[in-house]
Amino acid sequence: MDTNEFIQRPVRELFFHYLVPAICGTMVTSIYVLADTIIIGKRLGETALAALNIALPIYNVFFGLGLLCGVGGSVLMSICRGKGKKEEGNMCFTAAFLLNICMFLVCLVLCTVFMEDLALFLGGTEETMPYIMDYIPYIIWGMGTYFFSSFLQTFIRNDGAPRLSMCGVIAGGVTNIILDIVFVFPMDMGMAGAALATVIGSTLTVLILCTHFLTGRNQLRFTLKGFRPVFVGRIFANGFTSFVIEAASGFTIFFFNLQLIRYLGNTGVTVYGIISNTALVVICLCKGIEQAAQPILSINHGAGLKERIQKVQSLSLRTSLVICAVPVLLGLAVPDLFTYIFLDPGPEILKLAAPAVRIYFTGFLFLGVNMVFICYFQSVARSGKSLLLCLMRGCVLVIAFAYILPLLFGSTGIWLAFPAAELVTMATGICIYRKELQKK
Repeated sequence: MDTNEFIQRPVRELFFHYLVPAICGTMVTSIYVLADTIIIGKRLGETALAALNIALPIYNVFFGLGLLCGVGGSVLMSICRGKGKKEEGNMCFTAAFLLNICMFLVCLVLCTVFMEDLALFLGGTEETMPYIMDYIPYIIWGMGTYFFSSFLQTFIRNDGAPRLSMCGVIAGGVTNIILDIVFVFPMDMGMAGAALATVIGSTLTVLILCTHFLTGRNQLRFTLKGFRPVFVGRIFANGFTSFVIEAASGFTIFFFNLQLIRYLGNTGVTVYGIISNTALVVICLCKGIEQAAQPILSINHGAGLKERIQKVQSLSLRTSLVICAVPVLLGLAVPDLFTYIFLDPGPEILKLAAPAVRIYFTGFLFLGVNMVFICYFQSVARSGKSLLLCLMRGCVLVIAFAYILPLLFGSTGIWLAFPAAELVTMATGICIYRKELQKK
């Protein structure tokens, strides 16, 4: 899509042109984890599901680092294009690509050398370690596919090819589901089979995305002409928010697991595996809205078109509230539905899961609003404000509440931590956003 279309085409039409492919793409991304979770839960049982939930932060970090480079670089590239500085935009793309490769190589070496120590650090127990060590070697050795899948998705979407990005992710997701079933059931490969299916599906996504560079629509160019190290710093600063968004899911899982093992044992971790994987779907829906809005916001910000930016914000907020209301209502009305999706649960799991789902899911409405504000500040290169909100909701508040509230409410306090953190972050985001509008 030509840059002029971003600043001339009706905002509503442009937003929904990007929204459907973006949501399809992010939803299929969640299938990579969901397929593993459902199949492992049904085939290998509660302990294996707990082990998978302990290992999941690794995936979040790898995918998040790819987003750091992809979103950080593509936002700057889009702003440059909105200002008519196409060559500078290509420098941003090149710098982001080189940064992505460097971080991938460093992570590959460190995680390979300290693999078992990493599993123990994440919360592996005597019961779960055998399952974890069957799973994470393949995830670590295949980490390059996660780095470049998230990186290429963002740049190709910003280069005006959202449908190719969607098709690549869908093809990989469908492949992952099929191979999950084949490897885990008839071939009986267990956790290793689920991990291998994820790596193969992600590899296919990367290969499809790479075809963009062979098409006439490709405007991305590698160039070292005029390259300066400052580009890497700007990309890291602007993209760090995206890393925090992705990694925050992993951090939350990690700290919740530690608290749940302390208060409720492996049963609590299993219940949280159900909740966190459902939350992953909601987060992916919010990311789809974010990805639809980001290139429009960035290019119009570069062009100085404030009225169009406000229209995108309004559409994003309304869409987010409608989408996030659905799982909240389902969680309140039929909480056991989510438990049966992932497991054939016993009475102990059902007794613990229903109130946990009802409490935790109320936070999704606040989450949706927070993601819209974070996207806005990141898209207009206000990286400090977007990072503040990310750190509040994804690290500082949720961890603080996860440790403080159980002292007051017992294990119920752990489930309260998520909605409490999202609510406080939303109130902060509204105040910052209003001040931003008053300045303009």
